[in-house]
Amino acid sequence: MAERVVVIGGDAAGMSAASMAKRLRGELEVIAFERGEHTSYSMCGIPYWVAGDVADWPALVARTPEEHRRNGIDVRLGSEVTAIDPAAGTALVRTLRGTETVGWDHLVIGTGAEPIRPDWPGLDADGVFEVQRIPDGVALLAAVAAGAKRAVVIGAGYIGIEMAEALVRRGLQVAVLDRGPQPMGTLDPDMGAHVRAAMEGVGIEVRTGIEVEGIETFAGRATGVATDHGTLPADVVICGLGVRPAVALAREAGLMIGEAGGIRTDDRQLVAGDHPAQGRIWAGGDCVEVHDRIADRFTTVALGTHANRQGRVIGTNLAGREARFAGVIGTAVSKLCSLEIGRTGLGERAAAGAGFDAVTATIESTTRAGYMPDAGPIHVKLIAERGTGRLLGGQIVGHNDGAAKRIDVVATAVWTGLSVGELAEVDLSYAPPFSPLWDPVTVAARATHDAAQRSQ
Repeated sequence: MAERVVVIGGDAAGMSAASMAKRLRGELEVIAFERGEHTSYSMCGIPYWVAGDVADWPALVARTPEEHRRNGIDVRLGSEVTAIDPAAGTALVRTLRGTETVGWDHLVIGTGAEPIRPDWPGLDADGVFEVQRIPDGVALLAAVAAGAKRAVVIGAGYIGIEMAEALVRRGLQVAVLDRGPQPMGTLDPDMGAHVRAAMEGVGIEVRTGIEVEGIETFAGRATGVATDHGTLPADVVICGLGVRPAVALAREAGLMIGEAGGIRTDDRQLVAGDHPAQGRIWAGGDCVEVHDRIADRFTTVALGTHANRQGRVIGTNLAGREARFAGVIGTAVSKLCSLEIGRTGLGERAAAGAGFDAVTATIESTTRAGYMPDAGPIHVKLIAERGTGRLLGGQIVGHNDGAAKRIDVVATAVWTGLSVGELAEVDLSYAPPFSPLWDPVTVAARATHDAAQRSQ
């Protein structure tokens, strides 16, 4: 009898693992349980669908359940795994028809993340949305089509600013609330200030240092957001407070949950811990902890890039080959209309928290040669270790296509352990439509190198 792989979760990590395992070892029996209606879709694309850049939600689906089935994966929708027994090698599955117990030789946990939900009154009212799944986007667009005029977005992180832009472009009056000093708390406050200016420049009301107290309602529907600075009226409310690993199933099964709140695995994505089925339980995606290569500690990062890579690692190992997940450095990009935002590695506060004595430098330049049409401003900030000059992180905020993708150069330098002095000498490309003679990353690296030298 063929070995059976049971996958919990039909999105990035789970289906990447299932697809890779089946491709490399076709005789495996692979069953994937998904409690929703869709598989392998881009959660990151939902704001752009809401904004109108994507015509409709099917465009966000990379591979449908039918496509997975044609590849030999038994995809079962509307099926929620409610318990797993590592000792027995079984999973309890609930469907509309009842419950069944399914045995497995290998278990892949890809339960993803769940929205952070404070204990606020009114959070479950009609008109309050957590935009994580395709049905969330469908419901939000229906509310907009029904005549919503005012929106309040709670949280000014990636999802918050992307949804704010989407709703502004839909013609709504939008306010964004955040308890931090500036939007985009993953940036240092001085870089977040540029994001704030851009948000206000497109008509978004930005309120920082705000504590939300609850959602005001009438007849079961949201009418506003109550804060310690008064109430903001709203027809729709978007909760963009971030997510945390969905680990209840793993915790109840006695699997190891790390200090950062995710399932702890090794670099092969095998679940850590002394349980009877050790070696047969794998986990990947937003539900797991990952190793931060710069801070040298475990953290949680909800990104499709990591989830898909971890899924491929799991599938490769399931097939009897060797693969390992190398860790993360926190690279991410986003945008607000023409403003592009990128970050990687450690910011100032995170560097200090990780025990580094860091220096920084921030430069302002242009995205192209200054005499070229559409040359826009760009700010680059780099963080380096005092003395060694080792690059610890970087942040970019700039206008025009491709500004934020310069963060990939910085990420490569952080990943490979370059110093800012070495980064300043990297042979980067130049032509006036793409960059000034000295690329902004080069200029920032030189400035940071000089700062590190002066501080010795």
